[in-house]
Amino acid sequence: MSTFSPSPATRTTAAPGDLAPAPRDLDGRAIATLRMLAVDMVESARSGHPGLPLGAAPAAWILWSRFLRHDPVSPDWPDRDRFVLSAGHGSALLYALLHLCGYHVPLEELRQFRQWGSRTPGHPEHGHTPGVEMTTGPLGQGLGHAVGMALAERMLAARLNTPGHTVLDHRTWVLASDGDLMEGVSHEAGSLAGHLGLGKLTVIFDDNNMTIDGPAAQSCSDDVLTRFASYGWHTIEVGDGNDLRALTEAYREASAEGDRPSLIAVRTTLGYGSPTLAGTNTVHGAPLGADEVAALRERFGWPDRPFVTPPEVAGYCGHITERGRAAHGKWQAVREEWAALHPELAAEWERALARRLPAGTAARLPEFPHGASTATRTASGQTLAAVGPVLPELVGGSADLAGSTKTTIPGTRPVARHDFGGRTLNFGIREHGMAAVLGGMALHGGLRPYGSTFLVFSDYLRPSLRLAALMRLPVVYVFTHDSIAVGEDGPTHQPIEHIESLRLIPGLTVLRPADANETAACWRMALENTGGPTALILTRQDVPVLPNAPTGRWSRTAPGRCGTARGCRTSLSPLRDPRSPWHWPPRSCSPKTVLRPAWCRCPGGSGSGTGSTRGAPPSRPTARRCGSRPDPPPGGTRSPGPGTAWSDWTTSARARPGRS
Repeated sequence: MSTFSPSPATRTTAAPGDLAPAPRDLDGRAIATLRMLAVDMVESARSGHPGLPLGAAPAAWILWSRFLRHDPVSPDWPDRDRFVLSAGHGSALLYALLHLCGYHVPLEELRQFRQWGSRTPGHPEHGHTPGVEMTTGPLGQGLGHAVGMALAERMLAARLNTPGHTVLDHRTWVLASDGDLMEGVSHEAGSLAGHLGLGKLTVIFDDNNMTIDGPAAQSCSDDVLTRFASYGWHTIEVGDGNDLRALTEAYREASAEGDRPSLIAVRTTLGYGSPTLAGTNTVHGAPLGADEVAALRERFGWPDRPFVTPPEVAGYCGHITERGRAAHGKWQAVREEWAALHPELAAEWERALARRLPAGTAARLPEFPHGASTATRTASGQTLAAVGPVLPELVGGSADLAGSTKTTIPGTRPVARHDFGGRTLNFGIREHGMAAVLGGMALHGGLRPYGSTFLVFSDYLRPSLRLAALMRLPVVYVFTHDSIAVGEDGPTHQPIEHIESLRLIPGLTVLRPADANETAACWRMALENTGGPTALILTRQDVPVLPNAPTGRWSRTAPGRCGTARGCRTSLSPLRDPRSPWHWPPRSCSPKTVLRPAWCRCPGGSGSGTGSTRGAPPSRPTARRCGSRPDPPPGGTRSPGPGTAWSDWTTSARARPGRS
């Protein structure tokens, strides 16, 4: 472990607890600008968290002005460094950095902090504000997702970089708080990062020893540096968060470390500079108030008006923008040379970045003969084996259940320390960490990640799954062992409420195929769903392959007027003989037609509210959503509730306990 002790001669501001003199040097002025912009945002909104920006501004400034490689003009540059504010409550600091460094976050947006419709929401939101790499706020998630970003960088670098041309070589930086490191996901993801040796990942720990309820020491006495060293991390300690030279040396040392991720513990003071609130939990999540702000301006020698950026600070930040643009231009020249020498590899990467499937993917989906009987988890594994060879970006694994979830693509090797060219990810018994890493990989771009576990254990990863839905990330979750028919494991492994609880998550597509052919179709739907995550709910026990089941084809329709907010939707529709009364969709279908089964009781449904089963397919209903409660089709054992997919009907064969 490296330790950088406070060096009074190199401080640009006073040590914690001292009066903060007016900064005279450029770095000091820039840091004061960040601090005061953050304070002004919180005061303007009368809501927010000023404590972290006041304490962590020097650490953030040195990173962004000296080390972070980014281009504000092109925030989606593939080889940019990633910066994740895991402590998302400190969003005012991030918005101030984005504003000063030239991102499209003008001063007016800072004035609209936490207001409806602004680009500066209370917590950072991916896809909403330029330069925000991910949605943060739930503590620990930023760190967990950053592990996925760093892993994606290493995996893609192993595939794309060639002798003489390096097209991917960037770092992932995280600013994390005490709360981030207390959350369990930080343990799971941190352990995995150390195991894999993700040397391009650096976590800056804002060590202010303060939580909402008071000193962190009253609830946590972990030795954080020893803990992360035991994971295999490189650890550094900076004794004074205002010591710019020590911060610079720590970042330089972390950047030189190639075989281990780095944790830099930076001792800071929450609410630094506030005359009466610094170092207290009061300053964490409330405006300072007019008197405290006035005293703070006096101590920093700051003008008595809000949202001030000194011209010399703005000028220097302009140089940072130009430096990033130049780095991007240099990379672009290398990429063009590389693409000319490796056109197929370049085209494959561009396709993966755009989340496009290669031509002919659907044709590779397996078909299963009527009369056979197979578990849908087995059909899922066969589908992965079929499409895996044409989808090199499809990578994933399981939380130590690959043999049960059937999620290993045949012929692929595992990702390992110093060997990132594989496709199989061994997450270990870390469901929450797995889901966070998958989300980070999807955020990075260029890979299509999937992960798996038993359905009953989806509870362990729900926070990361919910974030994937919020960020509209195309992650695929494979949940097997979907019913009480799990043999002798008993109630701890029997999912009862899990499917419906997953359906409650907005933005998550939940698919529970009835047989093997629907499983193949559901995998195609999941791969084509680039606007959000998909959960595949699969059986352990064998189920019969139904007649006229879809073979990788389906139709979709617009929402209908229904008793539920979502309305009727076609999820899967067998394409039957057009001459048959069971043909779906009807020959008279138009793009705006709402398709409903004959037994639908919704207004305007073909059942006209009578619950009639006239016209229902003889074997099962078409797989779709509806808000009504129809009479069960032949062989059905129960009625679905509102919002339940028609494919969730359980036949007497499937519902029979003891099948394996």
